[in-house]
Amino acid sequence: MWNPRIWRANCSLSLRSEGETMQKSECSGGTQLKSRVTGNDDQRTSSGTQIKHRNAVQRSKSSLSTSSLDSARKLHPRPSDKLNPKTINPFGEQSRAPSAFAAIYSKGGIPCRLVHGSVKHRLQWECPPESLSFDPLLITLAEGLRETKHPYTFVSKEGFRELLLVKGAPEKAVPLLPRLIPVLKAALVHSDDEVFERGLNALVQLSVVVGPSLNDHLKHLLTSGSLSIIKSKIPTYCSICC
Repeated sequence: MWNPRIWRANCSLSLRSEGETMQKSECSGGTQLKSRVTGNDDQRTSSGTQIKHRNAVQRSKSSLSTSSLDSARKLHPRPSDKLNPKTINPFGEQSRAPSAFAAIYSKGGIPCRLVHGSVKHRLQWECPPESLSFDPLLITLAEGLRETKHPYTFVSKEGFRELLLVKGAPEKAVPLLPRLIPVLKAALVHSDDEVFERGLNALVQLSVVVGPSLNDHLKHLLTSGSLSIIKSKIPTYCSICC
């Protein structure tokens, strides 16, 4: 015999079991979705780490190749380095203030300019050198012998040499000897070997022009300290000059 109470109880139990089954399936699906999202995050993290490691390795290789190339150039300089020496960069940041010679040259205080050639560089004077006053031009060029960057090194060395070759150079140079000797001495005791060599060549050129007039000033030039430095650099050349 059909009983309504028993039928309602059976329906309630059936609905409750269906609800529990749905909740279990939803929980299972949520767990799978969370695990899938976590797996994707782990994959992205792993791939990002691999990319960073690969970029670090590439940067390390490029820095090593650059340093090895620079060291190879220092050990085996190219022939073109003689025509393209270490040059001042007018657009770069200067770590220190320019020297007196560099400042004078930049302002046009030296009446000559460097002309670059395919084989050899030369100076172009704004007026004939024989018409120029040696005071203070010759002293300024002597101070430029202590420069270490192009074009100052070439301008000072070649300008000093060409100025001493003009007609009437002895008469113009002799009165400047008391001021020239300390400047040349500073180049001779310089730590840079190329500066020392330029100073020594300038002293020989000056000696040829002024002759015995230089003798009275040698005691100020060849002191015990400076003479030991000079002899230690190029013994044979220095003995010939002395």
